[in-house]
Amino acid sequence: MKKRAKSTTNLQNKRRMLFFLVCFFLVTMALVIRLGYIQLIKGEEYRKQAMENWSRDITISAKRGTIYDAKGKKLAVSINSNTVTCFPADVKKSVKPAIDNTENEDDSILTAILKKLNKTMFTEETLSEKIPLNTKTPEEIAQILSDILEMDYEEVLEKITSNYNYVVLKKWITDEQAQKIREQELSGISIIEDNKRVYPYGNFAPYVLGFTNIDQDGLYGVEATYNDYLTGIPGRTVVNTDAYGRELPFGYNEYYESQDGSGVVLTIDEVIQHYAESAAEKVMADYNAKRATIIVMDPNTSDILAMASKPDYDPNDPKVPIDENIQAQWATLSNEELQNAWFDMWRNPAVNDVYEPGSTFKLITTATALEENAATLNSTYFCDGYVRQITSHNIKCWRYYRPHGQQTLSEAIQHSCNDALAEIGLDIGKDTFYKYLRSFGFEEQSGIMLNGEATGIVKKPEYMKDVDVVTQAFGHGVAITPIQLTNAVAAISNGGNLMVPRIVKQLIDQDGNIIKNFDTEVRRKVISEETSKIMLQIMKDSAEAGTKQAYRPGYRIGGKSGTAQKVIDGKYVEGKFISSFIGVAPVDNPRAVALVMVDEPDSSIGYYGSIVAGPVAADLLENTLKYYDVEPVYTEEELGHVEKQMVIVPNLLGMTIAEATDALINAGLESNITIEVEADRTVKSQFPKAGEQVVKSSMVTLILN
Repeated sequence: MKKRAKSTTNLQNKRRMLFFLVCFFLVTMALVIRLGYIQLIKGEEYRKQAMENWSRDITISAKRGTIYDAKGKKLAVSINSNTVTCFPADVKKSVKPAIDNTENEDDSILTAILKKLNKTMFTEETLSEKIPLNTKTPEEIAQILSDILEMDYEEVLEKITSNYNYVVLKKWITDEQAQKIREQELSGISIIEDNKRVYPYGNFAPYVLGFTNIDQDGLYGVEATYNDYLTGIPGRTVVNTDAYGRELPFGYNEYYESQDGSGVVLTIDEVIQHYAESAAEKVMADYNAKRATIIVMDPNTSDILAMASKPDYDPNDPKVPIDENIQAQWATLSNEELQNAWFDMWRNPAVNDVYEPGSTFKLITTATALEENAATLNSTYFCDGYVRQITSHNIKCWRYYRPHGQQTLSEAIQHSCNDALAEIGLDIGKDTFYKYLRSFGFEEQSGIMLNGEATGIVKKPEYMKDVDVVTQAFGHGVAITPIQLTNAVAAISNGGNLMVPRIVKQLIDQDGNIIKNFDTEVRRKVISEETSKIMLQIMKDSAEAGTKQAYRPGYRIGGKSGTAQKVIDGKYVEGKFISSFIGVAPVDNPRAVALVMVDEPDSSIGYYGSIVAGPVAADLLENTLKYYDVEPVYTEEELGHVEKQMVIVPNLLGMTIAEATDALINAGLESNITIEVEADRTVKSQFPKAGEQVVKSSMVTLILN
């Protein structure tokens, strides 16, 4: 019995042991599987989370690339600046509580070991060498910062006590402010090097350059469309932190250098842009206009040499209008109204807006007729003041009260005769006319690399009646953008090639080495070289005999004026006009095409395009050719007249603006400075240069310091 009982007991013990062994084995296998899952499957994820928990990652901004004009002058640069940052964990938590030298009988063995390690490795002395002890309360820190940074106390306190690991308190502070903060030695507050976008010339070419937001992302203009090239690659600094997010005294520190963005070289020429900006300001002031827009283009490449529109804005502070009266008006706007006002101010009228071109469009109709043999230089047209071919509408020539009578094709353009152009349009026919409107690019974007470009509005043949053909033939009932018209006339001038307008020609690195070229691109052939030559002669006749205000001796300017009644909300508005002129020079070897468009000139002063815009475009083209050193070619009659009016340009370098202006007046010349500037600003360069001979009353461009 005893043996049986003993045997039974041994069996039970073996079963228990086996059970425990099985359980131990199962638990061990479960732990091994779990460990394998954690290490092999979830290991990378957990390592990433651990890294995020015990490291601090600080982004180092890359310097944005510089924007240059065609000659290498810096139009937009990034400069080093200071930014105040905060690690709220360092502000809210003091280092001292982490060092506890007291013993507690209730502490666990593990806690006691950790305390021993803490005493051994991280004494208060060693910690204070690495981490500044937070001797000020968050409220005291907030008060100090709000006083130095001129910020609201509550806003600062909210930021420095937030639950974020890292916050930016204020970007781009002054060196003086940065030094005051450093002297305070505030725990958790750092001054880091940052980059700030600066436009040295202020409100110079803002519709081309655009601007960036606070994060240095391009929003408008070239800053937006070439943002990927300009931005660069940011760097980072990674440091070890404790559970509270404070930097560990003996942790590692890794630094990844940032890569600066590429430089962008524009086709814009600073000098020609100055001509355009000054001309736009002057014509606005002279005619009390709502807006003036100017484009200057190289017809052989469709490179934009200048693009200006006034009024404009300063990209250094794009939300504040330059005009103080507008600033006062905006102060009363709601947030939604204010945002709409910003967007309206930032719109580039040369690219974003459509308008009825009026008589400048007659060049397109004439080129089409010549190319399709619907007209020749020997064609004649009779004007009795009314368009007799359309009986359903009462369409008159603009000079119906004194009809043009019999006239050739060239004379019809000189007279800007609606009656003749109506006949030409009908001779072309709606299908052919529409084909050429498309070919000239009026139903597509031009392809210029500026954001928000609009497409033109023309009627398709199936929706076109004879009256539509007639009105479109002399520039009404069609809506186009200024850049489309300029590009189309460039095609007429260059032998018939419609190009893609170019605003950027190169990308360069920090050393000036070319990274990428943006080549010129021919979109399509529109007209023949023969038609182009005939059109240039017709344009020259129009400028010299028709728009006499655009005639400049020796510079062979050709062009066409336009006066269109303004359309608002789909209706023509009485008394509001768009006056324009588009010209090319010199007609025997075109170097520049210029469009001047004046929106709502004061009709009591003058509103015809030939009077308002013609002289502005002629002066602009003449100054551009002088800048290009294009020699004037005078007839004998012109030469005798011009020689009597030649004057010597004085040396203006180093003079104040007041002194330079007086010197020019005494010499019988004019300056491009048409707005009030600080009296102590001096002339750093001039064009034409001192000693050159120019015609009396010519404009001298002054570049100020």
